[in-house]
Amino acid sequence: MEKTMIDIDTAAQSLKLLGDKTRLTIIGLISEGECCVCEFVEVLQMSQPSVSQHLRKLRDAGLVKEKRKGQWIFYSLNKDHETYPITKQILAQIPDQIEKLRALERAGLRIQCD
Repeated sequence: MEKTMIDIDTAAQSLKLLGDKTRLTIIGLISEGECCVCEFVEVLQMSQPSVSQHLRKLRDAGLVKEKRKGQWIFYSLNKDHETYPITKQILAQIPDQIEKLRALERAGLRIQCD
C-alpha cells in the first residue's frame, strides 16, 4: 500500500490551527459527532463571536464541515481532509473532549438547537 504524502504547507497550516487550545478542544468535541455553535459557547465559556471566529478558521482550512439545519449551523470533523490522519493521531494523544458535552447533558445544560 502506497503512503499518501501531504503537502508541507497544508500540513503546517493544519498543525498551526490545531496548536491553539480552543481550536484543538473544538476538534476534540466534534471528533465523535456534530455540535452547534451554541454548544461550543457553553462548553468553552466563550462568546459566540469568539467561537465563530475559531470555527471560521477551521472551516476555511477544510478541517471542519458545516451543515445548516433551519437557522442553526452544525459543525463536524472533515474526515475526508488530507490532514485528517494527522488530526486523528493528535486526538489519540489528548484527553477525550466528548466528556465535556456529556457533563453538560448530565447537568441539563446541553442546548438542543433543533
